[in-house]
Amino acid sequence: MSARVERLAWRDIHLDPIDLPTAKLQLTLGLGSGLSRRPGDAPGRVYAVTDRGPNLFISQAIDDYGLTHLETLRGIRDAKIMPLPEIGPEIVELQVEGSSVSFVRRIPLHATSGARLHGAAPDGDDMEPLFDLSGQPLQPDPMGADTEAIAVMPDGSFFLAEEYGPSLLRADANGAVVGRWVVPGAERVMQQAGMEVRGVLPELAGQRRMNRGLEALCASPDGCWLYLGLQSGPSGADPGTTPIWKLDTASGELAGQWAYPFDAPASFLRDAARRKVGPGDPKVCEFAWAGEDRLVVLERIAHTTKLYLTDLSRLPEKRLLMSSDDHTDIGPDMEGMTILSPTEILLVSDNDFGVGRAETEFWRVSLDEPLLG
Repeated sequence: MSARVERLAWRDIHLDPIDLPTAKLQLTLGLGSGLSRRPGDAPGRVYAVTDRGPNLFISQAIDDYGLTHLETLRGIRDAKIMPLPEIGPEIVELQVEGSSVSFVRRIPLHATSGARLHGAAPDGDDMEPLFDLSGQPLQPDPMGADTEAIAVMPDGSFFLAEEYGPSLLRADANGAVVGRWVVPGAERVMQQAGMEVRGVLPELAGQRRMNRGLEALCASPDGCWLYLGLQSGPSGADPGTTPIWKLDTASGELAGQWAYPFDAPASFLRDAARRKVGPGDPKVCEFAWAGEDRLVVLERIAHTTKLYLTDLSRLPEKRLLMSSDDHTDIGPDMEGMTILSPTEILLVSDNDFGVGRAETEFWRVSLDEPLLG
């Protein structure tokens, strides 16, 4: 199957700048963590999701922005600075029309009390150390979530996959989070008023590697099934595969599970040209529904993005639809994907809230034959 690609016009949404000692931190809304469409919506209407919010490496905060008082944190492994932890994740409604993408509205995720979900992590093991701009550690918060994927349900509500728990959030059409599915045993850590917390996720999800949690999610058009995947294989498992689960949306009951095989790391040519790549580097970042137990899977490292049509019953077989190695205008960090029409796929990059001055990229991938039917 051959593909044509087109970058769509989009203007990033600027947030209030932050004045720091040696430079101004100009942030933009980082809405590229996931994409989804609702069956029956007007053509081109899509929903995106942000992750936990802007964050900086310690070295970046010190060297690029002059926050020298953070020097004592430099040696803390995986530590991050969150300049605006109160922002938290949100859903963004968008419209694709012609060769452009336009903003419709923002839907902040919040508890039923009205309080916003935060970017800080819940209490638990294997979490990144997080600090505010003053260098104070961010305290664990059961409302913390790092959303990475979204599925719009037929009734307008949402499921969202997030890495911290890891967990699945269930939000109503206005962004109120009314439920959270976690692995058994994690219910207490995630508990909060007005939210039903249930330990129904596969236990293997709780063995995720740091920053390689629940990353890929889509729903069947009838809203009966969710397809959920870890970004990488669990800790201690074969790095050459990662699990995919099929869950009943009403109960969370497991209806199917498969092992998705990663491509050889060296086959991600743009990444291999920049550094040494190896097992554990490839990752799955998004699913789109293409029929019963058939998914389009977005597989990437950083610079190379591949789209595969995958019949789960026939794994390890998979059919390549597009590789950005053949379309080098496509930038890095493609994370969101949804199907616009039987022959069109929409991609979006995660620009990390513009911390590194990256712009959000939207790309339409046009195929020469339909995905569905």
